[in-house]
Amino acid sequence: MDLRMPALRGPRRLLAAAAAVVVLAGAGTWTAVASDGAPAVHRADHVLATGDGVRLKTSYFTSDAAGRRPAVLLAHGFGGSKEDVRSQAEELAEDGYAVLTWSARGFGGSTGRIGLNDPEGEVADASRLIDWLAKRPEVELDAAGDPRVGAAGASYGGAVSLLAAGHDDRIDALAPAITYWNLADALFPNGVFKKLWAGIFINSGGGCDRFEDRLCRMYERVAESGRPDARAVDLLEERSPSAVADRIQVPTLITQGQTDSLFPLGHADAMAKAIRANGAPVDVDWIAGGHDGGDMEVDRVHARVTSWFDRYLKDDRTADTGPAFRVTRTGGIDSTDGAAQLRGASGDTYPGLTAGERSVELSGREQEFANPAGASPPAVSALPGLGGAGGLSQLSSLGVGVSLDFPGQHARFESAPLAEDVRITGSPEVTVHVESTDDEAVLFGKVYDVGPGGRQQVLPSQLVSPVRVAGGEDVRITLPAIDHEVRQGHRLRLVLASTDLGYASPAAPATYTVSLRSDLAVPTAPGVTTAAAALPAWVWWLPLAGALVALLLLVTGRRRTAAVPPDPALADVPLQITDLGKRYAKSADRYAVRDLSFRVEKGQVLGLLGPNGAGKTTTLRMLMGLITPDSGEIRVFGHAIRPGAPVLSRVGAFVEGAGFLPHLSGRENLELYWRATGRPAEDAHLDEALAIAGLGDALARAVRTYSQGMRQRLAIAQAMLGLPDLLILDEPTNGLDPPQIREMREVMIRYAAAGRTVIVSSHLLAEVEQSCTHLVVMDRGRLVQAGPVGEIIGSGDTLLVGLAAEVADPLVEKVAALPGVESAVRTDDGLLVRLAPADPVRGGVPAPDRTPARTGARTVSEPATSTGTAPLPEGAVTATGTATVSTEAPFTDGPLADMPLTGTALTATASADPDSGTDTASGVTTAADGSVAVTTAGGSAAAARLLVELVRLEVPVASLGPHRRLEDAFLTLIGGSA
Repeated sequence: MDLRMPALRGPRRLLAAAAAVVVLAGAGTWTAVASDGAPAVHRADHVLATGDGVRLKTSYFTSDAAGRRPAVLLAHGFGGSKEDVRSQAEELAEDGYAVLTWSARGFGGSTGRIGLNDPEGEVADASRLIDWLAKRPEVELDAAGDPRVGAAGASYGGAVSLLAAGHDDRIDALAPAITYWNLADALFPNGVFKKLWAGIFINSGGGCDRFEDRLCRMYERVAESGRPDARAVDLLEERSPSAVADRIQVPTLITQGQTDSLFPLGHADAMAKAIRANGAPVDVDWIAGGHDGGDMEVDRVHARVTSWFDRYLKDDRTADTGPAFRVTRTGGIDSTDGAAQLRGASGDTYPGLTAGERSVELSGREQEFANPAGASPPAVSALPGLGGAGGLSQLSSLGVGVSLDFPGQHARFESAPLAEDVRITGSPEVTVHVESTDDEAVLFGKVYDVGPGGRQQVLPSQLVSPVRVAGGEDVRITLPAIDHEVRQGHRLRLVLASTDLGYASPAAPATYTVSLRSDLAVPTAPGVTTAAAALPAWVWWLPLAGALVALLLLVTGRRRTAAVPPDPALADVPLQITDLGKRYAKSADRYAVRDLSFRVEKGQVLGLLGPNGAGKTTTLRMLMGLITPDSGEIRVFGHAIRPGAPVLSRVGAFVEGAGFLPHLSGRENLELYWRATGRPAEDAHLDEALAIAGLGDALARAVRTYSQGMRQRLAIAQAMLGLPDLLILDEPTNGLDPPQIREMREVMIRYAAAGRTVIVSSHLLAEVEQSCTHLVVMDRGRLVQAGPVGEIIGSGDTLLVGLAAEVADPLVEKVAALPGVESAVRTDDGLLVRLAPADPVRGGVPAPDRTPARTGARTVSEPATSTGTAPLPEGAVTATGTATVSTEAPFTDGPLADMPLTGTALTATASADPDSGTDTASGVTTAADGSVAVTTAGGSAAAARLLVELVRLEVPVASLGPHRRLEDAFLTLIGGSA
């Protein structure tokens, strides 16, 4: 687990500059960064050597723009390196900044031990980097040695930017993100050890020995005792921005995550209040994500940081820095993937965490509960370290409760159902009285949103507030800061638990008694609102335009075009496309589809193949009546296709995914869809479609719990409702793993087995080869080939020669040198022989003189109808292959002279007679020029000739046959343009 999310003042600074030897060394190689339409950006990598022996790896980004420009120090997160912020550095450089990134001590190849932003270590390094920027000719200066510079970074990098501004007054603007104000408060909140996150810090740093000695000793001491001591608190506080709170006096944009159990919103609140008290402008932005996962809104945040620097570094007063306070809220659910949709709310001032408090009465008697021995089993709220996997906090934004409180280990107090919706924005507070059988108690407070009937319990952002209190006292508990809407009819539930998985609780068993002393104070931040979207212009002009169109239709008396009558001869043909054409918009001679014709029969699974731009999607859209052809026609069961054609009720389609309501079950979604069609319920054949899709018991579960493969199968089941005679599937295996792809293949095969027809468009050629019976190959809008899969694959020019024994390299080279052979390669299965492009008559061998080689020899010509073999004379070398050949008359000379061959097809028995000099392959003869003349009933003349030559070379042939995959055939058909 890493904690990445994609400076000295006055005399002290002079002292550090005198003490340190700063050297920037390195190749200084400048690498151009591609950018569309923006100035070219260059990167130079160097090493900064400090006076205490540490070497820092740095990267410097600038553009080709002329003149001096402001600079930005861009720091990375804990466990990362300067490469993590390269993309943002390039964006800032394009926008006209000189950007310096670096890998902090102990990370990304930089030497030194991790000091957790030690003022004498990491913070002093930032000042040395500013010294270097002051000497760059392209960097704007406020005074000699004082560059115009801003600092930004996330998490660990955000803290060092704040600390640098507190220690070095040359920093002019800040943009820290998801970071801490007081590291002691982050890891020891209210005196409780946040053990899982602390352990992750040590692990992400590479182990305790990678840290400064006193940090390592402090961690081991606290981890062993389970509670922080005063020395531990002091050590972390001196490395915290809060230690220099009164010295941070520059414009600051604070971005903090709502789904963050490591650095919750309270840190941003303390940060904003302190810096604003110094007279500096401060804006606060609560994003959807955080260290526990969620949407980090990277593009929006980066854009706002750039605007902030434009305003306060470039002094661009037209730059839009955004509202004083912004919070990202969940604005509903995306029906296609169940993800939360985000929208913003804002206020003209930062409300803090207690604005607009309202009292919510809680009920509940005095309650007694246990702190179990060893603090086990613990309650579960957040799972630190799982942010990269999505995090539990994201689920809470979707209304899914996954927290766990064990019976007998917590007290709970509950409100009545709310009479109206309440938006909580800030930190709820409550006063309780606590008694303990021990000297003190450790409690974990949390507020749940409980649905009607108690069916749904959601812990917003999966956050808890730990508190250590002495027994026999009243305590005011500040609960986690959140932004969460509690709907009318829901209840608020206050839970005080004795344990939590992420924290250290007392190991000794104890009994706690808790009672209420106040109502729950809920902040609502009334000044924070979501602006109503302006009415789009079409709201005003569309009605007028509609009236004008209606008037025009009335005046012209336009009549509807008469429908094309059905063709009775095609009534049983699922699909016939004839001379179909569709031009690109605003083009008279550029076609997306041109002169396309093919036919699909019942029971076929047809694969529609072609490279990007081949016209597949355009063809499918015309087939479904979504767009109108410019020429030709499409008939489904004899009926011409047009928008709204009744015959489309016999067509089911799955194109570009299907939208489902995530809170409904799979069956409920399908039933709702079918009702929307207005067709009778009995016509849906729901059970039959579901049986083919094979979803089983999953149909009763909410769709939001489905895997991608289950969603795909549900979408196909939706397309199969009504059991349409023609089913169209566009990329049905997108996003599926191999087992799911196999299941999808079986679904298609089962559906077609009942006499229906399936058309599937896919880029997975191997899968098409296994699931389809027929293919249509398109390229550049035209038909390249259509037919059975086996026929298209079998038309290749590569043969596999199975060997009965190993052959030497010289013999392989002789095979490769044979006439009509392009190459021969040894494989695990034998020899892979690629034939030269076929001559229309001779299959790649120049047509020889037809004069027989010796008296009585006859050329092979007519196809045959029966098979047979002939004995060979002593001394002949024989091999049995797969070719079938025929003759028009018997041979009068050679080893086949006595066999009646008229009208006979022979199995591919080849011979090479050293006495007669005649080479034969069941009727194959040599021509005067030494080449072989043969015609076969199966079109395998090239194989028969090859067999003869292999026998003559004494290759131990065990088998011979075509070797071709669909991929080979596809690339051959489209000229390798895929």
